[in-house]
Amino acid sequence: MKTHQHTPFAPPMALNARLAANLMTPNPVSISHRATIAEAAAFLARRGVSAAPVIDGAGRPVGVVSRTDLLQHQGHCGVCLVGSPEYYERLERPAFAEDAAPEGVSNPVTVSDVMTPGVFCVAPDTPAAKVVEKMVLLGVRRLFVVDSEGTLVGVVSAVDVLRKLRRWGFHETGRGAVENPYRFFELHTTN
Repeated sequence: MKTHQHTPFAPPMALNARLAANLMTPNPVSISHRATIAEAAAFLARRGVSAAPVIDGAGRPVGVVSRTDLLQHQGHCGVCLVGSPEYYERLERPAFAEDAAPEGVSNPVTVSDVMTPGVFCVAPDTPAAKVVEKMVLLGVRRLFVVDSEGTLVGVVSAVDVLRKLRRWGFHETGRGAVENPYRFFELHTTN
């Protein structure tokens, strides 16, 4: 006979933010669309981030470049037979070496060439529940927050959303509990 164990009731979670501006990381690090992929790789490594918004000269987001984008580019450029002279030649070159323009060519591979060009944006005054809903519907891990001019002012990541979740329904003021559950916007509210 199989015994079924009941899980204790978990209190609902509330989102401790009303607007995108409350969720976002302000002034995110970003990289120019004109940067080379070698510069992008160094930038991501130095900052310890896996991806960064790509901006144009006016500061508007035009895409996202990630470590994955850079690695995929390297994979496409680095296909050669193991043991061939090309293989050993590539082992001796630093990563992203073909990024440097060959003699007589002035067009190195840039971030614009390898980035994911789609950008999904919200305004700072977008309700927090709509931000979460949009992230889920689009299947993305981050949304850009732009001002009325389209300039990047912040990023809302899935981690930012998780940091703002709080349990409510408890009367204690212990860690993670909310004293007044009605003060916060419920995640499942459709306002």
